[in-house]
Amino acid sequence: MQTTTEHPVVLQVLPSLVTGGVERGTVEITEAIAGAGWTALVASAGGPLVAAVERAGGRHITLPLTTKNPLTLWRNAALLETIIRAEGVAIVHARSRAPAWSAWSASRRSGAHFITTYHGTYRENLPFKRQYNSVMAKGERVIVASNFVAELIVRQHRISPERIVMIPRGVDPVTFDPECISPERTMRLRDAWRLPKGAFVVLLPGRLTDWKGQSVLIEALARLDRRDVVGVLVGSRQGRSGYAARLLRQAQEAGIADRILLAGQCDDMPAALMLADVVVHASTRPEAFGRVVIEAQAMARPVIAADLGGPAETVRHGVTGWLVPPGDTAALATAIDKVLAMRPEERTALGGRSRAAILRSFTVRAMQDATLSVYREVLGIVSVAA
Repeated sequence: MQTTTEHPVVLQVLPSLVTGGVERGTVEITEAIAGAGWTALVASAGGPLVAAVERAGGRHITLPLTTKNPLTLWRNAALLETIIRAEGVAIVHARSRAPAWSAWSASRRSGAHFITTYHGTYRENLPFKRQYNSVMAKGERVIVASNFVAELIVRQHRISPERIVMIPRGVDPVTFDPECISPERTMRLRDAWRLPKGAFVVLLPGRLTDWKGQSVLIEALARLDRRDVVGVLVGSRQGRSGYAARLLRQAQEAGIADRILLAGQCDDMPAALMLADVVVHASTRPEAFGRVVIEAQAMARPVIAADLGGPAETVRHGVTGWLVPPGDTAALATAIDKVLAMRPEERTALGGRSRAAILRSFTVRAMQDATLSVYREVLGIVSVAA
């Protein structure tokens, strides 16, 4: 394929490149932009994933974009405008609120196209918070990862549904492939975590924060009438030592302290998922998407997810996993018990259905192609056969 115009320059803007779904999505779209023969720029305050951006074919520009200080936001707008003009940027793609305000202002002054990805559900519990959030709905096209978020922003920001483009997040089906995980990789994790031999592993991936539902899982496991189950909470503490201590006290008081592990950050999530007998998503607030759910499904793992937000759209109850009411510890315990009682052939069939569903609709390539299509649309680029 070739296009009828010169290859454009796309600038993605976000606070930093440390870790998380926003950052991973930025790297993946950088790869797609560079792969299309375009120029991929990323502006942020920096972080470990700068190297990943550069490996993907992009160029990083360091700016103090983590700030919410109005004066610095104004200065960042001027800096971004200078970059847009100097680099000939055609599209500015904003991925977070504070830098989006600077990027929106710079785009208006320079004439660059402005696109946003509405990554979160963004709480509005403080005065003027809705106004602060509204910048993410100002894009010529507003990309969302789920119908849940699309409906949310139409309701909260009164924007036309025609400006919204639904592009689900994706997984790399090679990285998250059960056939590619050697027994040695899972054994290394089992040994590092000192898991009891023969114990069933119930895995909850997610950073340590109360709304991710770690305490919900602990209470659900305490309800189980069995001692052969270990709950593994995988995710960065992000400095929340008080919350971690509270979880350990809860497990102690429930009499299951020896069956709860706070594993911390894991650098080999495919192996961690492969080690799991069941993967639990227990968030008590709706998530915009819930990427770990599709990663677990790609690994052909049984998944139990809270029935709200994005995961309710990626799990087919009773077909590719199970949905339970958020915060309902009794329902979660019942679902876990049901999964652990499955026959091997039932688990295999469920895993096959789950992985097939991911390969059909939730791959990184599909997300990349759909995002490039949005860029081409706003630029008026018409693709023609080579």
